[in-house]
Amino acid sequence: MRLIDEQYTKTPFYGSRKMTAHLQLQGHAVGRKRIAPLMRKMGLYAVFPGPKLSRGCPEHRKFPYLLRGLEIDRPDTVWCADITYIRMRTGFVYLVAIMDWFSRYVLAWELSITLEADFCVAALNRALAFGTPEIFNTDQGVQFTSLEFTGVLEAHGIRISMDGKGRVFDNIFVERLWRSVKYEEVYLKDYCSVPDARRNLDVYFPFYNNERPHQALGYKTPWEVYQSGALVE
Repeated sequence: MRLIDEQYTKTPFYGSRKMTAHLQLQGHAVGRKRIAPLMRKMGLYAVFPGPKLSRGCPEHRKFPYLLRGLEIDRPDTVWCADITYIRMRTGFVYLVAIMDWFSRYVLAWELSITLEADFCVAALNRALAFGTPEIFNTDQGVQFTSLEFTGVLEAHGIRISMDGKGRVFDNIFVERLWRSVKYEEVYLKDYCSVPDARRNLDVYFPFYNNERPHQALGYKTPWEVYQSGALVE
């Protein structure tokens, strides 16, 4: 699972067939019947043809994608959320992050040992302490289509947008966040427990928000752009 996670972060278009072939080329005696269930357990799906992360729920209401052609030129226009797998020395956890699309500022994050919706709702409630976006964009995963999650958004008058099925690049900025988190933090350390993962991520995210300059932001930090409301002063 550690090797799958590292390779998937590099090549999110790898399904179980290509992932199996990759691991076999590295000398690992594994077959697709072993790799496919592990990828499902980790919540990893190839960019095409299926959705990338969490599975959808046919009974849950889906919402249209609202960002096509939309000019996002200030903070709190669009927030987005996503879930990723975080490895530990033994076992793993799931990480959800809620980010302002314009500034890349991470408003809230949370860890969970399961893919229930509760940890996503907890992160959303903390993020709403910053303010209220006009639109909230996610994939069609069951956590984000749940009544618990969408109900909070609708109660705050927030318009809900969801990526088209299989269109991982509709939420590209949070995908880039995961690459940063994993290459700059997770892969450099070996978390031994959930509290250990939480402590380290509690240090990394303030660094990401307040100290780490982003080339796409004119080498400003996400917090500088979020609080000033502009890329150029």
